[in-house]
Amino acid sequence: MTVSDDQIGDDDSGGPERRCIVTGDTQPKAGLIRFVIGPEGQVVPDILGKLPGRGMWVTSDRDVLDKATKGQFARAAKRAVTVPEGLVAEVERQLARRVVDLVALARKAGLAVAGFEKVKNWLANDQVRVLLQASDGSARGKTKLWTPQGARFFGCLTSQELGLAFGRQSVIHGALASGGLSNRVVEEAAKLRGLRENDGGQGTVGKDKVAT
Repeated sequence: MTVSDDQIGDDDSGGPERRCIVTGDTQPKAGLIRFVIGPEGQVVPDILGKLPGRGMWVTSDRDVLDKATKGQFARAAKRAVTVPEGLVAEVERQLARRVVDLVALARKAGLAVAGFEKVKNWLANDQVRVLLQASDGSARGKTKLWTPQGARFFGCLTSQELGLAFGRQSVIHGALASGGLSNRVVEEAAKLRGLRENDGGQGTVGKDKVAT
């Protein structure tokens, strides 16, 4: 792939922090989304951070990503580039899929449970590292559970997305125990939350698209 400058001055693997091409702020890579330039000059999101080429890093925030599509990618790449239509929505779709897949892996490893009573039991026994609640669930029902001190809460997935992770049609309440997979969920869910905070947490991803 054709590469572009990430505006840091070191190689992609040279350190844990990168500079956002829009805000100019330097921060840990965990809060940024990596993009590369494809062989035909198109901007390609690299959610897993594994595509070849020098990266362009953008803060995981919908407003910042929108600004990046309006000339910032070309400026960072120092060349003409093609920004695919619906790039921000595609980034959101891939991030949502990534979070769902990681929660599913945690479930298969015995590190995740779903359902109000099961989650409540884990909370009572100090087993919760991450509390997950559907963005479209009942506000009253969700307030009956709590986020333990030192744990993380995420409400950026819909009930259908959580359902996919747990092999059900829909899930409102979920929880993850401590472990490496849970830490990865925290990192990726934080990015997804940054994209969905400005639209009430529902996202622009169609429910049928997440399932594909």
